[in-house]
Amino acid sequence: MPITTCVFDAYGTLFDVAAAARECAAEPGRAAFAAVWPKVANDWRLKQLQYSWLRAIADAHTDFWEVTQNGLDFALEASNLHNDPELRERLLALYWELSAYPEVPAMLAALKAQGLNTAILSNGSPDMLNGAVKSAGLTDALDAVLSVQDVGVFKPHKSVYDLVMQKFGCEPSQVLFVSSNCWDACAAVKQGFFTTWVNRAGEPMDRLPWTPQVTLKDLTTIPDIAKAN
Repeated sequence: MPITTCVFDAYGTLFDVAAAARECAAEPGRAAFAAVWPKVANDWRLKQLQYSWLRAIADAHTDFWEVTQNGLDFALEASNLHNDPELRERLLALYWELSAYPEVPAMLAALKAQGLNTAILSNGSPDMLNGAVKSAGLTDALDAVLSVQDVGVFKPHKSVYDLVMQKFGCEPSQVLFVSSNCWDACAAVKQGFFTTWVNRAGEPMDRLPWTPQVTLKDLTTIPDIAKAN
């Protein structure tokens, strides 16, 4: 069956998760943070993901905003910045306004011009996702913003990916799923999606039983992949 629906992970795929820390580091009076912001950004993202996996395994679901705050608190303490509440609040505020990657608006517009459904499928809470979508000016380019909040468990639980078929009434084979997280892309292969891993950092493939069909450096050619499949 041809692709009818293109579904994207949000954080790290459409939105630059390092943008909050990078923008904060560029502000006046942030010399101490500017010296360590790449480490803080990396630790923040890693712990955010790890806490979501652990909560899924332990059946201890919570709002992704709490997980995001927990990850930041760990990251700030790891860089000895945990006694700066103003810095914490500034970073959290910027996380609601993450920048989209440069190629994203044109890529989504091309998919819509092809008559395809477009959606986000994310661990993010609805409020977080809607804030990021609005801030990036992508509201009109997306047909749906799907959140794990509807099933009460984080990715890569199967019920999360089932949300796509429930929303669009399509078969798994009609879905092009795109994620910057290799483990997420691999899990989507197991679901039966045609899957693309956006490997911006040039990382090794995760050692899992499933392998994404396509690996890219950015999202520019996603419309071509959708058209070819």
